[in-house]
Amino acid sequence: MTQTASNATYLTQEAFDRLQTELRELSGPGRVEIAKRIEAAREEGDLKENGGYHAAKEEQGKMEARIRQLTQILQNASVGEAPPDDGVVEPGMVVTVELFGEEETFLLGSREIADGDDQLDVYSEQSPMGKAINGQKVGGTHSYLAPTGKTIEVKILKAKPYSSS
Repeated sequence: MTQTASNATYLTQEAFDRLQTELRELSGPGRVEIAKRIEAAREEGDLKENGGYHAAKEEQGKMEARIRQLTQILQNASVGEAPPDDGVVEPGMVVTVELFGEEETFLLGSREIADGDDQLDVYSEQSPMGKAINGQKVGGTHSYLAPTGKTIEVKILKAKPYSSS
């Protein structure tokens, strides 16, 4: 698949490096560790009633799914510096909008930009709202068509580059 702006996942260099480290850990030592746990549980006997074996196999499945997810994200990543703090909404920014008369703050872009401890909601730049505000300036009001068919207005109140610190 050819990478285009529409299928690329924007990541900061910091996020890209963090995901590469996670992928290396899961693909190497993580796989070895889970294989040892599965083998040890197998040696305990009857697999039908072996909770440790089934738990290890389930964990292995989740780990392999995460490896596939990370591989796909990293292959399709558009890596760049954090966006400039210039009042223009871009992926990698924490955006505060007024929606239905209430303020909502979220990260625009990939969930992978934020480190795992961050509780920010994340909206893809490919989502209807993301497309409506991406590239727009703070202070502007824009509308988008919701999946329900309703037109929704959103006012951009703030946009600052995401920082994990």
